[in-house]
Amino acid sequence: MKFKNIIIAAAASLLLASCGLFRKYEQQAQSPADVFGTSQEVASAMGGESIARLSWREFFTDPQLQQLIEQALANNTDLNSARIAVEKSEAALKTAKMAYLPSLYLAPQGSLTKFDNNPWAKAYDLPLQLSVDIDLFGGITNRKRAAQAVVFQAQMREEAVRSNLISSVAQQYFLLQVLDLQLDILQQTDSLWNTSLQTQKSLWENGKTFSTAVNQMESSYLEVKTQIVETRRYIRAVENNICVLLAVTPQHISRSKWGASPIYSSESHGNLFDTRFLKIGVPAAMLEQRPDLRMATFAMEEAFYNTQAARAAFFPGLTLSGTLGWTNSGGGIVADPGKLLLNFVGQLVQPIFARGKLKANYKISQLTEEDLKKQYVQAVIKAGNEVNEAMADCQDAREKHAYYHRQVEVLRDAYTGTHELMDSGKASYLEVLTAQESLLQSQLNEAMNMYDGAQAVIELYIALGGGTK
Repeated sequence: MKFKNIIIAAAASLLLASCGLFRKYEQQAQSPADVFGTSQEVASAMGGESIARLSWREFFTDPQLQQLIEQALANNTDLNSARIAVEKSEAALKTAKMAYLPSLYLAPQGSLTKFDNNPWAKAYDLPLQLSVDIDLFGGITNRKRAAQAVVFQAQMREEAVRSNLISSVAQQYFLLQVLDLQLDILQQTDSLWNTSLQTQKSLWENGKTFSTAVNQMESSYLEVKTQIVETRRYIRAVENNICVLLAVTPQHISRSKWGASPIYSSESHGNLFDTRFLKIGVPAAMLEQRPDLRMATFAMEEAFYNTQAARAAFFPGLTLSGTLGWTNSGGGIVADPGKLLLNFVGQLVQPIFARGKLKANYKISQLTEEDLKKQYVQAVIKAGNEVNEAMADCQDAREKHAYYHRQVEVLRDAYTGTHELMDSGKASYLEVLTAQESLLQSQLNEAMNMYDGAQAVIELYIALGGGTK
């Protein structure tokens, strides 16, 4: 009776000690307050649906861009690798789920034995061996849940690669459009400056100006020619970059003209170039679409279940096994014909000394869990900073857009007026040259600022978790 009480007390203590091993994960790491900083631009944009909830087809309405994105999603090597990683993790999860089931093996065995001058003794066994691990303390359950968290991480990693790929294709596409616009500006300038150069040559031939005027005008004209060559080369490089993303050989990339379907002009979703229309929602929901933060959450979940599994390793393991088969060797006696073999075994294993491995694994799991919590907080801070920076870039591009546009208008009028004054002999060629160069640079700056604005909107879309659907 006394021994029975000891057994009951030991069992009760094990059950109490193992309390919580089957507990499900609950996130404990908290996002820091004011993760987006104190930016008034971010604060004024709150209070609506996040643009990240728009699918990429709703966000990028240019049909040719949509076709390129679809091709990239189908062919890109990095995205295909991410898909394969998901399938691998799903296979590992299936194995973890099957751990609840018994293992069954057919293990036939035969032997020939001869002793002294006796004839050969032929023995054989045809057994089916069955073994099942009983999940008394949650080891199997926690390993299965950890494997599920790994699958979720792989899926989030695939979404992250997907959104970054969409962003890269879109940014390169808009860069192509702006480069086409700059090339058009340069070619128009080339025509105008060629006319000015011919005018200066005529004046020089008639003795109305000096050769220095012709030389300096020709130098500026040749500089434009050089910029045309450089821009064409830059266009080729961007096209090649897009081809790499599409996993195709270098080729021409079809695109519409800038302004045909720009990212900052959408009838259905307002003026996306204007941050007043960039409704990004309340802070708690602003980042919920980001795959990297969801991946960090699932990493903490995996670490939690790994810690639970490491803790469960301290408790006894129960294995039930049995053998059913046919044999002609029973108890060392060889008989013919064979007889039915039936055997059942229950084994309880309680770790006592494992050379410190169990304690080390448990400690490592705890430290990993703690580290991932800190990494999650840092990831949230980084995400908030990316949103803040993208909003600031949108604001910057929008404000500069008005200034550049007005500057182009002013300089175009100045160039026209100065050229007329030079034709009437009231202005020097240097004034015309300065006006020409200032106008060209202002036009190129205005075009590049348009791209900067589009790029900022794309970065905001991705920073809020867009492009995952």
